Amino acid sequence: MQRNITILIPLPSYGFDPSEAAIPWKILTENNIKITFATPKGIPASGDEIMLTGKKLGIFKSLLKARNDAVEAYHLMINSSEYKQPIRYDEIQASDYNGIFLPGGHDKGVKEYLESEILQNIIPIFFQDNKKIGAICHGVVLLARCKDKKTNKSVIYDYKTTALLKTQELLAYNLTRLWLKDYYLTYPGMTVEDEVKSVLKNHSNFIHGNLPIFRDSENNYKPGFVVKDRNYLSARWPGDIYKFSNEYLKLIT
Repeated sequence: MQRNITILIPLPSYGFDPSEAAIPWKILTENNIKITFATPKGIPASGDEIMLTGKKLGIFKSLLKARNDAVEAYHLMINSSEYKQPIRYDEIQASDYNGIFLPGGHDKGVKEYLESEILQNIIPIFFQDNKKIGAICHGVVLLARCKDKKTNKSVIYDYKTTALLKTQELLAYNLTRLWLKDYYLTYPGMTVEDEVKSVLKNHSNFIHGNLPIFRDSENNYKPGFVVKDRNYLSARWPGDIYKFSNEYLKLIT
């Protein structure tokens, strides 16, 4: 079925989580949703190589790296015409899109995306115009930093949300810190959960969900977890990605 729906996916030049971009891209495009990618300079982005290859993850490779299905989806995505022809951040016009989808990633390269003043100024328009917003993992940090010009509070101030849990972030860090140092801590002084909670009206608006032990899959959404509040959908980590992608598809259609 032909759909006249276009979703924007902004990415950093390097370091985004391949699972959190490629699985949603695959599911959305398979359902005839048009995707536009945006990068800082209009040059195709690159995903986090450690997540793609498992290199340097040592004995925790099978636990922490992107799964084979996500790696396969990533290679399909980067060879797509839309991926090879991204627009620049400063070319984004919110009126061109029905929604925006914000992947995460913990490599320091994502700071370019999380700290982009251009994105922080554009994203509030998506909320103002009641467009469909999806954010997972560190993507929620970007939303936390976007301010509603009328209230000067975060655009998610009065929303229920989830994001990468503090327990998840610190576990990955502690498992690998002897050789990867602070690779798993994008901002060593502040976890994702702590920053997101700091902008919410109530800390109780941050929803932890079920224990993130098992990852969901194409055929089993049960381990996945999402939070939906009005036009906004959030999730925590790649283990939620199939449920998240399909719930976002429902939200936009």
